[in-house]
Amino acid sequence: MTAQPTRQLGTDGPQIPVVGLGCMGMSEFYGQGDDAASEQVIHEALDAGVRLLDTADMYGNGHNERLVGRVLANRRGDAVLATKFAIVREGDSRRIDSSPAYLRRAVDASLRRLGIDTIDLYYMHRWDGVTPIEDTVGAMAELIEAGKVRQLGLSEISPELLRRANAVHPVAAVQMELSLWTQDILHNGLLATAAELGTTVVAYSPLGRGFLTGAIAGLDELSPDDFRRTNPRFADGALSANLPLLAEVRRVAQAHDASSAQVALAWVLAQGDHVVAIPGTKRSTYLHDNIGAATLALSEAEVAALTSAFDGNTTGDRYVPAGMPNQG
Repeated sequence: MTAQPTRQLGTDGPQIPVVGLGCMGMSEFYGQGDDAASEQVIHEALDAGVRLLDTADMYGNGHNERLVGRVLANRRGDAVLATKFAIVREGDSRRIDSSPAYLRRAVDASLRRLGIDTIDLYYMHRWDGVTPIEDTVGAMAELIEAGKVRQLGLSEISPELLRRANAVHPVAAVQMELSLWTQDILHNGLLATAAELGTTVVAYSPLGRGFLTGAIAGLDELSPDDFRRTNPRFADGALSANLPLLAEVRRVAQAHDASSAQVALAWVLAQGDHVVAIPGTKRSTYLHDNIGAATLALSEAEVAALTSAFDGNTTGDRYVPAGMPNQG
């Protein structure tokens, strides 16, 4: 297999292959999981040269960190491991807490579940809208001094919040939703601000929660407990309204003898030399297909045509109103 091209994580971090692995769906949200199969997929990813593994303390309420930790028990040096804090689960409800006090408890809990001494990249998953970002990042920086964390990250934030945070301590990465049907950061200045500051943009849901693969034609194909059944871009007729958007993806894919997923990922990677993607999957076949996107080069005309086909034409919001992030 051809080695993936790499990009630096932040201004002083390691070189990482441009396609990583999002592990969230192995624990919940996308139907029933299978721990043994998921662990095998992570092993295969590392064997294939993937380095950035992404998890969070709230995925499966700790289950996902424990799962990833089992894989890393004997191959810690093969991975650049990212996890997150700030989404607090209490039974069926959730709240956001980005306070220094919660941060200090959360990082120790994550380290225990993962079975490691140091987290490579530690994100504030969401901002609570109350705690000054300077206080949160200052406390996160103390974790570096303590040897618990190597680099700091933020997720779902505004350009202004990124600048304020970076003034306290360099922010190595911002994890933002970025895909053909979620182009917000191309317009709100976040993509450009990150480039200016030397902050890597880690694109989550780069395949539009599976929509951009072209494999989902109807809700009947999703498990009863799949959260996409209630997502505004899939539910209440939105999926049918969005399906025609895939025509341009299929056209470009055919021209390159590539999959639709590879074209969608290549478009994300074409948005800047500071962008990497973390498509999530729990299936070996999809894993290797995604990795193949790393070497797919789209022309400027193809990138422009794909951008135009989706920009402003998507039906439905990213999340239900209660789930919309407060970006500051």
